[in-house]
Amino acid sequence: MAKYLAQIIVMGAQVVGRAFARALQQEYAASQAAARARGRAGQQSAAASSISGMSLQEAQQILNVTTLSPEEVQKSYEHLFKVNDKSVGGSFYLQSKVVRAKERLDEEYNIQTQKNQQSQQQNTET
Repeated sequence: MAKYLAQIIVMGAQVVGRAFARALQQEYAASQAAARARGRAGQQSAAASSISGMSLQEAQQILNVTTLSPEEVQKSYEHLFKVNDKSVGGSFYLQSKVVRAKERLDEEYNIQTQKNQQSQQQNTET
């Protein structure tokens, strides 16, 4: 009886191990494909996400903006910064998240501006 129980446990562990290894390989392949698809601008954006510790989508959700319009970002930032001020009963943690979100969106705006300038320069040269 114990022999059969041990065989079942070993076989189950082998099945789970193989499934885990296959899932890991698929995830790695998908990650590599996505990285290649993003290209150079994606690498800059990924670097900015890594440095700030916040993704572009997270920053947009925090500031409740859909576009990278500097005016819209600034307006939302000022409102949320004032609302979360500790002197009016706000949260310092939330206020710092608002600041980090604005920094991340500003960085992304700068990346897109540089990309647009480079493409315009290439168009004028040809």
